[in-house]
Formats: sequence, C-alpha cells, structure tokens
Amino acid sequence: MRILGISAYYHDSAAALVCDGDIVAAAQEERFSRVKHDLAFPKDAIAYCLRAAGLAVADLDYVVFYDKPLVKFERLLMTYLSTAPKGLLSFFDQMPVWLKERFLMRNTIRRELDYHGDILFSTHHLSHAAAAFFPSPYDEAALITVDGVGEWETTTIGVGRGNKVEILKEITFPHSLGLLYSAFTYFTGFKVNSGEYKLMGLAPYGEPAYVDLIKRELVHIRDDGSFRLNMKYFAYCAGRRMTNARFARLFGGPPRKPESRITQREMDIAKSVQVVTEEILLKMARHAHEITGMRHLAIAGGVGLNCVANGRILREGPFDDIWIQPAAGDAGNALGAALFAWHQLLDKPRVAHSRRQKASYLGPEFSDAEIRAFLDREGIPYTELRRDEIPGRVAQLIADGKVVGWFQGRMEFGPRALGSRSILGDARSREMQSVLNLKIKFRESFRPFAPTVLREFADDYFELRGAESPYMLLTTAVRPDRLRPLSEEEEQAKGFDKLKVVRSDVPAITHVDNSARVQTVAREDNPLYYDMIRAFHEKTGCPVIINTSFNVRGEPIVCTPEHAYVCFMRTRMDYLSIGSFLLDKTEQLPWKEKEDWRRQYELD
Repeated sequence: MRILGISAYYHDSAAALVCDGDIVAAAQEERFSRVKHDLAFPKDAIAYCLRAAGLAVADLDYVVFYDKPLVKFERLLMTYLSTAPKGLLSFFDQMPVWLKERFLMRNTIRRELDYHGDILFSTHHLSHAAAAFFPSPYDEAALITVDGVGEWETTTIGVGRGNKVEILKEITFPHSLGLLYSAFTYFTGFKVNSGEYKLMGLAPYGEPAYVDLIKRELVHIRDDGSFRLNMKYFAYCAGRRMTNARFARLFGGPPRKPESRITQREMDIAKSVQVVTEEILLKMARHAHEITGMRHLAIAGGVGLNCVANGRILREGPFDDIWIQPAAGDAGNALGAALFAWHQLLDKPRVAHSRRQKASYLGPEFSDAEIRAFLDREGIPYTELRRDEIPGRVAQLIADGKVVGWFQGRMEFGPRALGSRSILGDARSREMQSVLNLKIKFRESFRPFAPTVLREFADDYFELRGAESPYMLLTTAVRPDRLRPLSEEEEQAKGFDKLKVVRSDVPAITHVDNSARVQTVAREDNPLYYDMIRAFHEKTGCPVIINTSFNVRGEPIVCTPEHAYVCFMRTRMDYLSIGSFLLDKTEQLPWKEKEDWRRQYELD
C-alpha cells in the first residue's frame, strides 16, 4: 500500500511517502526550489519521494491532502465578510489563486500529477495530531496541536491510542496562540512565518516588562490554558498586517522597521510574549493531562517549534516524557496526512517505536560517485578519504578552530539540521558564536547556536535528566558546574552587552540565559556524525560541538552537492566534508558566480 501525503498552498509545502506503514521519504519543496518556505504545489518533493521508492505516480494507491480546502475557504469568506470593507483588497488578491488552484483541490492534484487514483482529505489539525502521535514512541498519549490556523481550529487537545487519534477540545479562529506570537514577530520587525524563532532567540536579552500589559489588554488566559484574544488590537482578519495603530500605541510607538536597530523595547517585548506563551502552554499541558490521564504527551503545530516552551513542559509539566514532531509545522502535515490515512482511515495496525521516523533523515542522499562526478565536472580540487578516516580528520579540523561544512547521508525533514546538512564548529571557542553569525551565516549577531552532544554525555553538560533530544526541539539549562562565576559587572550586563560575557566552558553554545537548544545523537541514528563527535571527544575531552544549519540567512538548507559547494564558496567556511571528499578553501579557485548556479541557488 503506497500512500503519498501532500501539504501545500500556505507555507512550507512538502510531500511524504508511506509504504505499508513505513515512512520511506519526506521533504519540503523549498529544498529543491530554493524558495524559502515555498508554498507552491510540491512537484519536486513528490518527484523525490517517488524516486526514493522506485515508484511512478501510477503506482500510488492513495494521495492524501493535509486539510479541507472548502472548509478553509468558508473561514476566509466569512472572515472577509465580517470585516468588510476593510479586507476587500486582500479578498480580491486571494480569490484568483483560490479559484485556479485551491478551491477544487481534487482537480488540481489530478492535473499536477496526472494521477487518476483515489484522493483523500484529512483536516489540518487531525494531520498535526497524526504527525505528533503515530511516529511517537508511545502506545497512547495526550496530544496538543498549536499553530496559526488550519481550517477553523488554531489549538487542539486530543488523545492517541493504538492506531487512532481523536480531538477532544479545540480553540478556533481568530483566537490563536500562533497568530499572537506572529503578531509580535511582525511588530518587532521580523518576517511572519519565518522570524518567530528570531523572536524566541531575542527574548533572553530582555525583561518581562510587558507581561501584565499583554495579559490585561491582549489575551485573557483561563486556568485550563484556553484563551481569547482582544481583536481590537489585531489586523490579521482584514488584511496582511498583523497589528494596528491601537496595538502600536499600547507599546509606545510603531512597529520596528525590518533591518533597523533593535532596541530594548523589542528585547522586552520578545521576553514578555515568550513568558505569556510558556504560561499558556504549561496550563494547556496540565489540562491535557487532567482530561486524558495519559503519562506521555505528543506535540505538533508550528508553536511546537518553540523549544524553550517545550523544555519547560518537560521539566515542569505533569508528563513523564514528551515527544515533538521534528517537522512540527505545516511540512509535517504531509506526513501526518499519509499516516492518518494508513492507520485511521484504512484501519491498519500500529506498533509504537522510538525510531519510526528514522531520526528524521528522510530526504535525498548522494553517492560518492554522484559527488565525484560533480566535483570533477567543475574542476574542483579535493582530497578523497576512506570512510573510516573522515571522523578523525574532521574532528581535528574542528579542534583546530576551523569551520566545517558537513554534507553526509540523507537530508533532514523539518527545519533543523541534525548532522546531515550542518555547519560545525568548536563549542569551546569564545569567538565561534560571532564568527559563525557574521562571517558564515550572515545573520543577526544575537542569534544563539545549538550544540550536538553524544547522548551518553548529555547529562554531564545539560540538565536533561536522562531525556533524549534527537530533534533539537528542547531547550534546557547548561549544568551549573559548567558555568563560570561572573563578576558584578558581568552580572549587570544589559541587552546585547550580554553577548560579551563568557558564561561556561562551552561558551559558543551557551545562550545569555545559560540555556542551550540541545541535540543528542546516538550512533544507531547517525553513525558517521556520532563517530566524528566521539573522535572530537577523544582529542579534546569535550563531547559537544556546534551544529547549525548548512545555509545562510534568507535561504533554505542545502540539498544537493551543488548547493553545498556554492554555500561553501560564498561564505568563510574553511572546509567542506562532502561524502568521502574533503575540500580545503585555500585550495579552491577564486569564486566566480555561474549563471546556471545563480538561477538554482539565488539568495534573497
């Protein structure tokens, strides 16, 4: 039984292929199109999934779409009517796309794929719930899905048992925790549906100065975690702006212009909305535990990528353990839709397994023959290594302070680089955080970097209490014995002056609040990556390295050898480890942009 799941036309379009219940392949369209958060029909992602399984479109038994477009259209139409005439321009802007592509989705799928078989539909939050529960390691679990909006639902509490998921409670549009967070993302000058993680990273620089104001004026929070927004401050129902003039007056002035200087106001706003978000999610988790009686919790939806909140739920919530879908946003709904069809609609049995999602290494991989053919064709100098030489050689480069691009194995599914398409550095370095931000990633200097740690040493560095974090979706404290005592002046540092303070013996991955967004790695998930970090540990005594995504600001993570080489040459990376080949920047010819590469790899 071959089932293709599709998500498309909002953001982060993706495809996933499930064959007889096995997750064979999954990928976001952006990795192929090079359009960040691409919302187009995922033709290239679908082609990859079929190619990975050796299938043609005609071999598919079912295609499953991740939501119900007609119900979503009903919500859009009713929202525009309720705000008319304010939303008229936005309404007329949206209608041609809806009438051409989205309204009759069954016809669109048949036309785009030349597919004549059965087409099924899930709902948006059932797809999230399925993506949260079915790949999880639990036989049964409470479920929480939180995002901007699906058809009408924005938040659900549910339960998963065996091969079924069920929604028990919901909150509907326009009341949305995801849209509340996005409104503050917009107001602080970052891009909606893209910059929310920047807001989360900015929060530790600020103070919770606006928490009471937000709770008094913007959102009413109940003890069970349900909430209502005061819509007189928000503009997203009537158009493309998230907030209005009344919102701006509440926070002392207009929204920050993108790329302008970040002030203490933006830092304090970021901290305040993060505190409110965590309060809501903690209350919601406690209520989910109360009404389901479950020991475990599974989470999906875009807000599930808020790793700081996830860490607090694990530490302070009532559950023994939590599991977050690695592709928690809309991309993961392609997988959720396919699994929903297999288990719930077709009533196929499910066996819980901690490695069912294969550590989310579900994307394309490239053989040494393919990589060599590219390198030779382009006349690129390289050194070929035996596979058993790679870990020690790369570990030594990192220990020597070099920045290494790491392109190995199958590409990750979801927004995090997990050791297949990564840029690596020494976590012990005091300068590495600023070097990576300014010279490699070309991004804001305040952004933190995440560590990868060998699973068996995780508790020696981080307060995980034995928990695994293979998907980099939990933020936790660096252990107190790893921190260095601070002077009075360092303790009193404010704003971005906090960046200058060395806080631990792994300073490059210790955020200004002494936290880290941790990835634990086990050898059974990624042997080569694990062996390289183990070699680094043997050389340095430290089992922790920096792991950041292999891309620069404004572009998707690299997918192909061509993408990796272009990114390597456009930045100040020192080395590129790609398959069995090691590229030294000092040996490369001067970089000259090629028109064919420019077309396939254009930066914003």
